[in-house]
Parts: sequence; structure tokens; C-alpha cells
Amino acid sequence: MSSDPTTLAGELTPFGHRIHARVYYADTDFSGVVYHARYLEFFERGRSDFLRLAGVHHTELADGKHGERLVWVVKRMEIDFRASAKIDDILTIDTRTEKISGARIYMAQELKRGDDVLVTARVEAAIISEGGKPRRFPKEWLTAFMPRGIDPD
Repeated sequence: MSSDPTTLAGELTPFGHRIHARVYYADTDFSGVVYHARYLEFFERGRSDFLRLAGVHHTELADGKHGERLVWVVKRMEIDFRASAKIDDILTIDTRTEKISGARIYMAQELKRGDDVLVTARVEAAIISEGGKPRRFPKEWLTAFMPRGIDPD
């Protein structure tokens, strides 16, 4: 067993990020399938660990490392439920950046069981100041978030 705590955060891939998760009893409804709102949590783990492995830590944002306290916010999310995950399933959550523009990042996420795509999501997120004003992405983040071969706007 690995003692490296970053393995809990999944791995960076050529397209973005991948993490695995098990479905526990607490993730399911009375019928044993994943409750629809839990998919948001699986996707959040994927995005958060992508940020962590790309070198963007929530604690550093809150500490003002970039000149002021910054906060991530989800502005918009579209979810397409195709099939249900069930208790004890091992899921794969893939996250990739489609575009970065100013203060916004557009991401696509896919939740799979084996090769079967169960749920997809498109997310528009942004960084804002503590006072709620949009802030541009720091330049060093642009290459960290974009897949190889795609240039940020």
C-alpha cells in the first residue's frame, strides 16, 4: 500500500485528471442506487483533486498567496444522467479543461463504471475575490489546467 497521500487525489493525465471512488451505502437512496445529488459530490472531488495536483490549493487561495483572498465558485453546471451507479461500484471520474477565458474555466467531466459512461457534466467555474469581484486566472495556472496541445484564450 502506498504511503503517498497524493495517490488519494488521483492522477494527472494527458487530458486532465482521473480519480477513482467507491460507492458507499451513504451515497445511495433506499433502492441501492446512487442518489442524484451525490453525483455532484463525486464531480466536486474530481475538480478539487485536479486543482490540488495542478498546484492550486484551496488553503493558498484563502491565505491570499495571490495578493488577495480568492474563492472558487461554480457558475453553471449541466448534468446528463445516462445510467445509475450502485452500491459497491468502483467509479472513474475524468475531468478535463475545455477552455479558460479571463476569470472563467470551462470543464467537462465524465463518471464511468468500467467502460460504461453513467453521468456527464459540463461546468463553468470562476475565481472571485472575497468581495465577490471576478479575478483573472494567474498565468501560472493556465498551462497547468490545459490539456497538452490546447492553448488557453
